[in-house]
Amino acid sequence: MKWCGGKTFLLPEILARLPTKINTYYEPFVGGGAVFFALAAEGRFKRAVTGDSNDELIETYWCIQNDLETVIRRLKAHAGKHSEEYYYKVRAQKGSYIAARFIYLNRTCFNGLHRVNKKGEFNVPFGKYTNPKICDEENLRAVSRALQGVELVSDDFETALASAKRGDASYHDPPYFPVSDTANFTSYTSGGFTLNDQTRLRDVAKKLDARGVHVLLSNSDTP
Repeated sequence: MKWCGGKTFLLPEILARLPTKINTYYEPFVGGGAVFFALAAEGRFKRAVTGDSNDELIETYWCIQNDLETVIRRLKAHAGKHSEEYYYKVRAQKGSYIAARFIYLNRTCFNGLHRVNKKGEFNVPFGKYTNPKICDEENLRAVSRALQGVELVSDDFETALASAKRGDASYHDPPYFPVSDTANFTSYTSGGFTLNDQTRLRDVAKKLDARGVHVLLSNSDTP
């Protein structure tokens, strides 16, 4: 999936700062999963716990992990009907098959942005792509293989990290602290990510470090 703030271009810097051998890898702000999938491809961890507070994102990963053929079939159906009118029809739907809807909207919305309003409703406008690749079957199968045996957690980051111990590693990529009054996008979920959450994350990182967990955290460079 496309993801605002995704780490694909920073992978060389991030991977160089994580251990080559990890017992359990934790990533509680998994988003588009660039770091997780890169580590999985290199075989760096024995097991993994990945999570996010975005329930629909984690359900999408769960369906790719456990019900891939249905995801592919429904995505192909979306691809066959794609238009601007159809996009807004799907965007307005509630209670439909979440994984295929989530991926379809991600692949066809403006800039691949994921943003929700205070009611938790996805509200990104239509992206005017010439020929978006809505069902990348080969990639979906690779993602499903990488997710086998992975524990997926749809919860607060503190809960997702509760069992981390020495020999494990964790990467934290939260919504960044705003660098200005106008740069305040944290709307990946309806509650946003507050200054209090940033402070809690700092404290959790210190506790993990004290337990012998290898901790890496990304954020904006602010005072």
